[in-house]
Amino acid sequence: MAGHQHNHHHGQHNDHGHSHGGHGHSHAPASGHDRAFAVGIALNLSFIVGEVVFGLMAHSVSLLADAGHNLSDVLGLGAAWAAIALGRRSPSKRFTYGLKGSTILAALLNALLLLVALGAIVLEAAQRLAMPAAVDGPLVAWVAGAGILINGITALMFLRGSADDINIRGAYLHMASDAMVSAGVVVSGVLIWWTGAMWLDPVVSIVIAVLIFLQTWGLLRESVEMSLAAVPRGIDSDLVRDELQELPGVARVHHIHIWPMSTTETVLTAHLVMPGGHPGDAFLESARAMLKDHFGIGHATLQVELTTSDMSPEPQCHAH
Repeated sequence: MAGHQHNHHHGQHNDHGHSHGGHGHSHAPASGHDRAFAVGIALNLSFIVGEVVFGLMAHSVSLLADAGHNLSDVLGLGAAWAAIALGRRSPSKRFTYGLKGSTILAALLNALLLLVALGAIVLEAAQRLAMPAAVDGPLVAWVAGAGILINGITALMFLRGSADDINIRGAYLHMASDAMVSAGVVVSGVLIWWTGAMWLDPVVSIVIAVLIFLQTWGLLRESVEMSLAAVPRGIDSDLVRDELQELPGVARVHHIHIWPMSTTETVLTAHLVMPGGHPGDAFLESARAMLKDHFGIGHATLQVELTTSDMSPEPQCHAH
C-alpha cells in the first residue's frame, strides 16, 4: 500500500528507550471494495434518473423523494471511497500518518448524510399524511421493486468487510436501508392499488425511517467517538494495560493511550516502568507483536523508564 512505503524494522528506534512498532502493516480495503464503490455509484445514479422519470409519470412524490434519498447515498459512497483512496497516500512531513484520518471524517459524514435523508423522508411523509396524493400504485411498485434489486446487489458487495471497517459498514447500511425503503414502497404501492388508501404510503415511510434511524445511530455514535480519539470499540484498555504490566520486568504501566489512526488501524503509546533497566530490542519487539496479535494494535510506541516521578493518578482510557 502506498501509504506505508517507509517500512521500518520494528523496534529499531531504541536510542531513548522508545520502540515504534508496526508501521509496515496495511489494513486498507481490498480492490474488491473499489469495484463495489464504482458499481454501487453507477447503479444508483442510473436508478436515480429512472426514479425521477417514472416519479413524474406516476405523479408520485414518494418516488421523487426516494430519488433524493438515493442521491444522498451516492454522495456518501463517494465520500467513503475518496477517503479510502486518500488513506493510501504516503505519509509526508506534515501528515506523518498520511491521510488515513480522512476515513474517520468520511464515516462521520456518511452518518450525517443518512440522518439528513431520514429527515427528508419523515418531512415528505408528514406532508403526504396531511394531503394524500393520488398515486399510480402499480408503477410505483414496479420501480421500487427494481430498487430492491439494485440496492440489494450493492449491499451484498459491501457485506464482506463491513465488520472490520466502519466506512464499509456505513456503505453497507446505506444500501441495505435503501433496499428496505424500496421494499416498503413496493408494499405501499401494491396496497394502494388494491385498497385505494393513499395514507398507507407515508405511514410505511415513517416506519422505515425509524428502522433506518436505529441503524444509523450506532454508526453516528461510533464515528463521533473515533473523531474524538476514543479507544476503538472491541479493545479493552484495562486488558491491554494488564497484559503490558504482566510482561517480564515491568513494574508499572502508565500514560497509556489508545486511539484510531483510521477506521481500520489503531495506535498505542505507553510508558513502561522497568527498574531493572532497558530490556533490549527483543523485548520491545515481543511486546509489539503481543499488542498486534492480541488486540490488533499495529502501531505501538513504548517508552521504557527506570523510575517515574509522575505518580499522580492519570485519566484512564476506558473501552466502551
